[in-house]
Amino acid sequence: MVHAFIMVKAGAGAANDVRDHVAELDGVTAAHVVAGQYDIIAEVDGDEVHNVLETVSKRIGTAAGVTDTKTYVSLSAS
Repeated sequence: MVHAFIMVKAGAGAANDVRDHVAELDGVTAAHVVAGQYDIIAEVDGDEVHNVLETVSKRIGTAAGVTDTKTYVSLSAS
């Protein structure tokens, strides 16, 4: 199992709507609006890295209101 943290930038005023959409996607286990350089942090699980990257590139990155993403794959074994 691969676990990743996805940082998401949203357009002005779109953070809550983007978070709600992202939270409903298959593979997304959590999504939070946060303060900082990015607007949302989403947690994504997949059987392989490819599954996580597909979720990001085809589902999160193309969602309305998303302007940028950054993916961090967890290296911990837990």
